[in-house]
Order: sequence, then structure tokens, then C-alpha cells
Amino acid sequence: MKNKLLSSGLVYSTDSGRMCPACRQPLAQCSCRSATARPAGDGIVRVSRQTKGRAGKGVTLVKGLDLDEAALIALGKQLKTACGSGGTVKEGVIEVQGDHVERVMELLKAQGHSVKRAGG
Repeated sequence: MKNKLLSSGLVYSTDSGRMCPACRQPLAQCSCRSATARPAGDGIVRVSRQTKGRAGKGVTLVKGLDLDEAALIALGKQLKTACGSGGTVKEGVIEVQGDHVERVMELLKAQGHSVKRAGG
């Protein structure tokens, strides 16, 4: 039992907050997570609509953008403003509240992205 406790690692520190289980550094200073944050895409942006886990509320998802975090947040803000709704950027995916798949696809095509509709 003692070996199991030693190998589990620290997940939270009152001084630093949440800790990375791999490198045992605070998440803000984690080096292993930033290297593997998002897989390299194929250059095609996929736009889909999803209601799973959202109490039946529809959300438009934009995946596959090869942008850094700041540019992704700026594009997310631009898309949310154009659609007149809220949303967020999580783990490299832009979420826009509501069913705005067609409008988002048009906006991304106008910016020169290769866009496909995903998920029917």
C-alpha cells in the first residue's frame, strides 16, 4: 500500500495550486503539458453542432484551427460577436452558443480557412 501512495504523486498544493502529475510542477509552469497541448491538424477546420452534456442546449464547435492561444481567443471573440452570442475557447476548440454552423463556416471561409461541416 505504501508504494501505491508514493507513486500517485502530488495533485494539489496549497502554495502553488493544481500540479501536473507528469512533471510535478504547478500547471502554470508545466513544461510537458504545453508541448503536447494540441495534436497537429490536417489543415482542415471542422465546424459542428453539439448538445451532449449541455442539457439540450446547442453549441457550435470549431476544431482544427492551427493558431496559438491568443489568436484562437481573438478569433473566438470575433465569431461570437458576429453571431451575437456567447461562448468560450477550451483546449483549442472554439465553442459558440447556439446553432450558428452556417454563419461560422462563411466567416471562416472569408478569412481563407479550409472549412468542412462535421457531424451531419
